[in-house]
Amino acid sequence: MNAGSEVIRAPAETRCREELARLQAWDTFPRPTGWRLSPRAVEKFLMGDPELNIRPKYIGDRDRMQVAIATLASDRALLLVGEPGTAKSWVSEHLSAAICGDSQLTVQGTAGTTEDQIKYSWNYALLMAEGPSDRSLVPSPVLTAMREGRIARIEEITRCASEVQDALISILSEKAIAIPELERIEYARRGFSIIATANTRDRGVNEMSSALKRRFNFVELPVLSDLQQEMAVVRQRTQEMLADHAVQADLPDELIETLVTVFQELRQGQTLDGEQKVKPPSTVMSTAEAVSVLFGGCLLAMHFGEGVVNGQHVMRLLVGAVAKEDKSDLEALTEYLETVAQKREGQVWRELQETRRWLKSL
Repeated sequence: MNAGSEVIRAPAETRCREELARLQAWDTFPRPTGWRLSPRAVEKFLMGDPELNIRPKYIGDRDRMQVAIATLASDRALLLVGEPGTAKSWVSEHLSAAICGDSQLTVQGTAGTTEDQIKYSWNYALLMAEGPSDRSLVPSPVLTAMREGRIARIEEITRCASEVQDALISILSEKAIAIPELERIEYARRGFSIIATANTRDRGVNEMSSALKRRFNFVELPVLSDLQQEMAVVRQRTQEMLADHAVQADLPDELIETLVTVFQELRQGQTLDGEQKVKPPSTVMSTAEAVSVLFGGCLLAMHFGEGVVNGQHVMRLLVGAVAKEDKSDLEALTEYLETVAQKREGQVWRELQETRRWLKSL
């Protein structure tokens, strides 16, 4: 996306237009009906390819991505599950962009999501004036995807009430939606599928029925435990966000390594060498949150500092990330600084320790 664009965040198919065009030109492999790229090319789009100048969208287990892609090439729907911040929505968006060139047929699952948002609704002014008709019908993203042979995305499916979830059972079984008001059944075209996401922290809120679970292939996206992999994700996503906001900032390796180490140790409840227990906060110390903290630190350094991001900048954002669920979690962060960080050597660790007094005053 151009720095001067008025769009805050373009969809993946727009941001990655050049990469998708290169892959289409390269791709000579068989494509499932309705797909713009072959499964092999979709994998390259997700995992990256230096020779084609394709940056990775997902840094992690390649086998999981292959299973996800193969699922969408079949007649089964895909459910991406995992902890918050494990890139479920990110992967869903980029899979849709690569497969059908449209990642925007999305239903956001909430407690207020209705069956109409899964199937169809009506323009009531036209309905009152003309009665049921094609003009008064308002298709849902799912119905639009069925008509056009595209992928529909359902975010946070377990946030939806059980009766709303169950509206998907017949759609996934019969690949059809009945519209009795028009005495018609809409059948899905080849290429149609659904990618849903589910947060494991929401388990038990609106548990999916066994019947609905059977219609999905589950792919779990784990929390990154490898330090270098998580550092690579944090660096790449932060650089992309800085570019989108036309911000120039250096991201020192020491700063990224220290920040990711803090996140991993608070998340795991112990130091990376396993020698010391750490009191974990109740909030989710996700990779996505680490990206947000680093990006915010860069903005602080640019607008209110000398332009060089350091440990004190990121610490000011880290406090908010830790305390978002419960302010008492600041005790866990304070304890970590006093028992773990003070033993570490390096400029960034010293900068983190310098914030202890300020932290105690909150």
